[in-house]
Amino acid sequence: MGDDSDWMKLPVDQKCEHKVWKARLNGYEEALKLFQRIDDKSPEWAKYQGIIKNFVTDSNSVAQLKGLEAVLAFVENAHMASRTVGEVLSGVVCKVFNQPKARAKELASDICLMYIEIEKADIVQEELIKGLENKNPKVVVACVETIRRALCEFGSKTVTLKPIVKVLPKLFESRERAVRHEAKLLAVEVYRWIRDSLRPPLQNINSVQLKELEEEWVKVPSSAPRQSRFLRSQQDLRAKFEEQQAVAGSDGDWEDVADSAPQVDPYELQDPVEILSKLPKDFFVKIEAKKWQERKEALEALEILAKHPKLDNGDYGDVVRALKRVIGKDTNVILVSLAAKCLAGLALGLRKNFGTYAGNVVPTILDKFKEKKPAVVQSLQEAIDAVFLTTTLQNLSEDMLAVMDNKNPSIKQQASLFLTRSIRLSTPSTLPKSLLKPLCAALLKQVNDPAPEVRDAAIKALGTAMKVAGEKAVNPFLADLDKLKVDKIKEIASNVELAGGKGGAEKGKPVPKALPQSEAPAKPSGPPKNAPVYKVRRHDLALIVEVCDELAAAVLPASCVKMLDSSNWKERLASMEEFYQVKVTELIVMPCQALVRMLAKKPGWKETNFQVMQLKLQVVAVVAQRGRFSTTSASVVLDALVEKMGDVKCGGKAKDALTAIGEACSLSWIAEQVVSLAFAQKNPKNQAETLNWLANAMKEFGFTGINVKAFINHVKTALGVSNPAIRAAAISLLGVMYLYMGASLRMFFEDEKAALLAQIDAEFEKMQGQTPPAPTRGSIKRTGGQEEGEEAKEEGGAGDIMDLLPRTDISDKITEDMVSKVGDKNWKIRKEGLNEVAAVLSEAKFIKPSVGDLPITLKGRLSDSNKILVQQTLSIMQQMAIAMGPALKQHVKTLGIPVITVLGDIKNTVRAAGMATLNSWVEQTGMKVWLEGEELSEELKRENPFLRQELLGWLAVHLPTMRSVPSDLMLCVPPLLGCLEDRNVDVRKRAQDVLPVFMMHLGFDKMNKATGKLKPASKDQVVAMLDKARDVMPAKSAGPAKAAPTKPAAVGKKGKEEEDKSGPIFTMVPNGKDLRVKDEKSLKTLKWNFGSPRDEYVEQLKVQMAPCVAKWLQEELFHCDFQHHIKAINSMIECLEEEHEATVACLDLVLKWYTLRFFDTNTSVLMKALEYLKLLFLSLSKHNYHLSEQEANSFIPYLILKVGESKDVVRKDVRTIMGMLCKVYPASRMFPFLMEGTKSKNSKQRAECLEELGCLIGFYGMSVCQPTAAKSLKEIAVHIGDRDTSVRNTALNTMVTVYNVCGEQVYKLIGHWVNLSNTGTDMISNVLLFLSAIMFSSPPSSQIRLNALVQSQQAEPSHVCPVGEFHLDLDLLEQLEIYYTPLFPTHFDELHAGPSTINLVISQVASGDINTSMQALAQIDEVLRQESIAEVMVGHTDQFLIATSLQLRLAHSTHMADTRLPREDIFKLYSCAIGNMLTLFGVARLAREASMGVLKDLVQGLVTVLLDPRIEESQEGQQLIRSVNMLLRRVFEASDQTNILSALLVLLQDSLLSSAGSPKFSELIMKCLWRLIKFLPDTISSLTLDKILLDVHNFMKLFPKDRLRQLKTDMPHRTLQTLLHTLCRLAGPTILDHLSLIEDKSESELEAHLKRTAHTVHSYTSSLFTGSLSLMTDEVLGEIFKKISSKENSKEVRFRFPCNYCLHTCFSTPPVLTYYLSSLGVGLDPTPGKDELRPSVYQERLKILRQLHGLENNKVQYLQEGMRIPVNFAAD
Repeated sequence: MGDDSDWMKLPVDQKCEHKVWKARLNGYEEALKLFQRIDDKSPEWAKYQGIIKNFVTDSNSVAQLKGLEAVLAFVENAHMASRTVGEVLSGVVCKVFNQPKARAKELASDICLMYIEIEKADIVQEELIKGLENKNPKVVVACVETIRRALCEFGSKTVTLKPIVKVLPKLFESRERAVRHEAKLLAVEVYRWIRDSLRPPLQNINSVQLKELEEEWVKVPSSAPRQSRFLRSQQDLRAKFEEQQAVAGSDGDWEDVADSAPQVDPYELQDPVEILSKLPKDFFVKIEAKKWQERKEALEALEILAKHPKLDNGDYGDVVRALKRVIGKDTNVILVSLAAKCLAGLALGLRKNFGTYAGNVVPTILDKFKEKKPAVVQSLQEAIDAVFLTTTLQNLSEDMLAVMDNKNPSIKQQASLFLTRSIRLSTPSTLPKSLLKPLCAALLKQVNDPAPEVRDAAIKALGTAMKVAGEKAVNPFLADLDKLKVDKIKEIASNVELAGGKGGAEKGKPVPKALPQSEAPAKPSGPPKNAPVYKVRRHDLALIVEVCDELAAAVLPASCVKMLDSSNWKERLASMEEFYQVKVTELIVMPCQALVRMLAKKPGWKETNFQVMQLKLQVVAVVAQRGRFSTTSASVVLDALVEKMGDVKCGGKAKDALTAIGEACSLSWIAEQVVSLAFAQKNPKNQAETLNWLANAMKEFGFTGINVKAFINHVKTALGVSNPAIRAAAISLLGVMYLYMGASLRMFFEDEKAALLAQIDAEFEKMQGQTPPAPTRGSIKRTGGQEEGEEAKEEGGAGDIMDLLPRTDISDKITEDMVSKVGDKNWKIRKEGLNEVAAVLSEAKFIKPSVGDLPITLKGRLSDSNKILVQQTLSIMQQMAIAMGPALKQHVKTLGIPVITVLGDIKNTVRAAGMATLNSWVEQTGMKVWLEGEELSEELKRENPFLRQELLGWLAVHLPTMRSVPSDLMLCVPPLLGCLEDRNVDVRKRAQDVLPVFMMHLGFDKMNKATGKLKPASKDQVVAMLDKARDVMPAKSAGPAKAAPTKPAAVGKKGKEEEDKSGPIFTMVPNGKDLRVKDEKSLKTLKWNFGSPRDEYVEQLKVQMAPCVAKWLQEELFHCDFQHHIKAINSMIECLEEEHEATVACLDLVLKWYTLRFFDTNTSVLMKALEYLKLLFLSLSKHNYHLSEQEANSFIPYLILKVGESKDVVRKDVRTIMGMLCKVYPASRMFPFLMEGTKSKNSKQRAECLEELGCLIGFYGMSVCQPTAAKSLKEIAVHIGDRDTSVRNTALNTMVTVYNVCGEQVYKLIGHWVNLSNTGTDMISNVLLFLSAIMFSSPPSSQIRLNALVQSQQAEPSHVCPVGEFHLDLDLLEQLEIYYTPLFPTHFDELHAGPSTINLVISQVASGDINTSMQALAQIDEVLRQESIAEVMVGHTDQFLIATSLQLRLAHSTHMADTRLPREDIFKLYSCAIGNMLTLFGVARLAREASMGVLKDLVQGLVTVLLDPRIEESQEGQQLIRSVNMLLRRVFEASDQTNILSALLVLLQDSLLSSAGSPKFSELIMKCLWRLIKFLPDTISSLTLDKILLDVHNFMKLFPKDRLRQLKTDMPHRTLQTLLHTLCRLAGPTILDHLSLIEDKSESELEAHLKRTAHTVHSYTSSLFTGSLSLMTDEVLGEIFKKISSKENSKEVRFRFPCNYCLHTCFSTPPVLTYYLSSLGVGLDPTPGKDELRPSVYQERLKILRQLHGLENNKVQYLQEGMRIPVNFAAD
């Protein structure tokens, strides 16, 4: 008892987990009570969620039983029970179903059913089916029994039958009798729900078992099974059922409450079989073999495979083509029959998936019906019937109509019979009027065929059509058929039994007899005013004269009749007045024909008196309006009316009479008659006026019923007439027709002359954007007719207008050779084949839908790996859509649906081409055919984000325009709901956008019901989205609204302008911006993306701005004169604040217009535009407006173009605007535009963009870098190797900014450098060296030191820099330290502790802050000046020089351009930097550490300072220039000679390559090279000649001799020659051994040049040593010395005599100089004991020589220093 007391005190949940089974038992009992009383949302449930699975797997059977009861209560009451279904059921199946206790199994089964009740049927069924694989037969039996219970109680809608049927055969094979018995019971239960659909899957089980099943199935009651248990979501249905059961009793019918068992297709229960891989390998070889036996073998193998009831989808194109070839061309009827059976098997096995091939095989099968053997005919019938089930009658209609005219009666008969069978399977919705009309017309021709079998088949087809579509739909087509045949058709219709035993549209209704027109009752007083008037064309018999007289005499007074033919015009006038005044009230007794014939009595229509004629015409109009005016009556007067059309006095009355007759007899009839009569006359005025009347009548009556083809022929006749008035009237008529027919009208006139076609185009352009006016006359006012026409247009796409075009059959031109080319493995041959297809389409213009194998062939190219061919295929398909017209419908499933797959391509251009193709097809076919079937839903299921967002966007555009949609659209709902939870944000957004449109057509209830299969968490979110979509669901489209035209009041021109300008300049159009964005995304308008604006972009913008801006402003905006543009901008500036909201409403258009101004060459307009933009963005930022993506994409790229403008004032404004843009548009999205700008060819644009990028990074941090910081920095770093100096400097400055922001992380972000020139690589390596050196600083101590440094700088800024000018005198340099406040400790202990401190100080040298940089330089200078601690700098030379070079660039590009910084501080910075470097290069060990790349950057920076005009202009500039010269001299002397010489060679190379570089820069670099050449005799031993010659080789490779000579100056050529000549002289022939580093010596002329030079120098030197002084005479030397001393001729000497060679030869050849000097009396004997004299000795003697010749010695400095660089580079 003591133990019991321990666990009894525990909480319930802990008892349930206790080790003692009694404790668990007690816990389960208490949990059961707890579960039955607590609320379903109580937090207590959470305690048991994790342990509930242990209840069912308890090892103690007693405790387990109680645990199962607790679990059942938990599942029934807990709100979180659905989360435990998987783990609980796995325990139930494994640990409970194998128990011997029946109670445990019963509870386990109840738990399973309870989980089903809480909406987890799919998981329960999955776990139970897994249990069927358990080795324990008890478990299997329990699982089968539970499945059977679930199906019996919940029904087949909740329990999915397909997986159950799939496992039934396996259960019947079990060895355990109990399993087989339960399997039989389960099969009987399944049979209750799906009946005979279960038979095919169980045909292969044991025959005894099948017999037993048959016996059990017979006992199953025939009544439909009913659901007895309901899900939680079906509780309302349960309540209705219980209520009805209470009222009607248990036997009552409740099918209206609970749906009966759904009809299950056996096909759906089958597993698909893949047969393509199982075909014999030689199938395609055998099927084309010459021996029929081999062909038969191939077909028999295919027939066996095709017998599978369900086939896996695949590419059956080749197989279908092979079968088609056998059916169409094989002469062996056995093989034809066998191929037809194979085709039928494929169609039945693939079903909808075979639809893509249906259009290709149906014409072949129909044509093969010419075979008379019954076996073949039967096989063909079975094949074509199976094919029909995979497609629609609409898709096959063109092929059916084409074969109806065949001469072979067997073909016509079988085509009609096939049509009969097809119509039986159709419904009124799938047999619309647009399809019924051509089919009935074709069948009516066959009703009168001489062959009786053809007649009978046609009558049977018509009878079936009447049964399906109804008599009302078919009767109008039977009007001309004799009564016997009509009665026979009706008799057949009454006996036809449709598919499924359903009746037709008129089932059960009596067939009324149609009343003839003459017997129709007439109302005595016309219709009420508000009632629609239905007038039809009537035809009466022509009356003889006597009858006319009698009928007229009964209506007209006798005097009136008597005076009608009087010779006195006054009597005739009086008679006509009396005639006109006769009031007839009974319309039915008005003898219209008699009255108009009376008017024709002599003189009749030849009346010469215009007053009488006018009254006659008025009488005709009144009679036509009031009487029952027939076409017979109209024929009496039409000729006369047309003749009077051109009469000045009577023309108006004649037109009124024609209009009245048009209302009586329909415009379509009278128009055709009138035009024919007009062109039968010779009077051109009558013809022109007739066309004018017709144009006006079309506007009043509308276009319905017009015989377009006849009209076009008459218009063509009119256009060919020489009279200009007729041509003008014809063109005006075409303009009116264009309103109704659209751009397709132009196709009829493409063969006209260019001048005439231009006039037609101009007329069409006037009509663009206008809508046809609402009809005010005629029967088109009927609502029903209008709706019917709109519906037909929706179904048929482009309508019947395109059917009038003459079309070409190109099936013969699509040859097998062309098809094989398009499918070839070589892409070039495929491209050639596509070109041939495009040529065929272009040549034919308009084609028939029979195009052979072209659709299947093009389908294969849509998935081509070559994207160029995919785009070409899409272009061909667009061409095909225009050429084929509405008949394109039959190819939608074959070729149209695969286009949707292209929308998933990763390339934007391919997707755009696919969308354009899709839209062009929909324009011809309409949308309904695309929504039929499951193809669209299958595409939407593909988990491709590009495809989903494009497809959903396409549906969102087209679905709202539809009046009705096919029921198959419901198949798209499940994948649509899945898209709402897609990982891609764009897919989710598109799905949410299209949700209201789907709901508009399908309704909320259906879509809400579709969420039942979602997971609970997903379902809640989706249902919330559906509720939100219901609130914004648009109203269903009711067809296009047609507003009556309004006529603006006439206003004087001047007053109108004043009135317009007084109003607002911008107009707010509701949702205008959103619609424009939508149009651009759907490719209805051009995307604003161009290199330079083309006319179509300007015109598009003009059209878009028309409703948004005042008319006068638009004229100014698009005027050709720039002055008008400035006026428009001024107006916009004035109204900016007043019309802020309206400006924002059309901001996208305003920005687009300003982008056009960026391409103007007029600076005034550009500056004014920039002024407005600054004000605009300032206003937008004040109102917290943010640019949309569309606005930014259409403006920012073009603004960035102007940042590279040559004018500084423009660039300054653009930079200002770019700074303001960041306030209205995220900087992170600005970043990619600037990155794109760095790719420009304009170096200024690249530099400006890089600088702006640096500003963004400095201000916003690294998060601004898009798409990633690493990628962006790598692209920026590439510009460090740019040829342009400013771009390089800006890129380096940007990298320094990055380092200041992210510190050491910059090294990781930059990574490896690729695709750079040698120069860029060197520069980057230096930067990396600098950055990596900084990285070694220890973070803790260096950070503290940095803070101390910054604080010191801020505290004592006045002590940083020295006072006064900086002079490079050594004494002064030593005194500089007194002006600096040392920041190092007195004894520099920190420096000896490690390199971290010196690294930190060096990093501060490159700081953007002047004070920080100078303070760091002061500390470095103090270190360098003390020899005891100068060793600290060892290893840091490159690091220091890089930092200093960066600071020099920063000072040059940034500080000098900043007007806010005092110029004095900048010069102090220069002085500090130069002073430090002078000190450093004074230490030999440190100077020789400088690497080549560092020296190159240093020299480049120093020379840039020398050339800066801003420095020259300042007072301190001259002193700074002298200091720089001194530093350069020290660099040349102290640094490693190999490195400095290589650096200068690379600098010279870069300066010559750069097109933007200054010539002065190259000249100074060459002077530096001359200075080093002078040092070569002393430094030759320390040079690494291999490295020097490699640099020369690279130079000569880029600049061959021919290219060097093309330069403006030959100085580079001379400099290079001098260098090589000196090296050859000093090194001798051994110089050729130093070419080891050059991989390919043939790439340059270096080796050949060295050989020539070495040979020449050797020969020349030898001649000098032998005493031959002929080349160096006294006169020659004297001339040289005089020219050297002459300032004007010094350069000539340098070029004519290589100075280094000449002077060095003299100085190094004592015999020569001794000979010459001795002749002058000057002794130059060597010093005793010395082998040779140093050059300085000869230089001293040279001074004496100059004095002897009267020359000044102050000019000899150049020679004394051995061609030393002049003191002032810039002045030379």
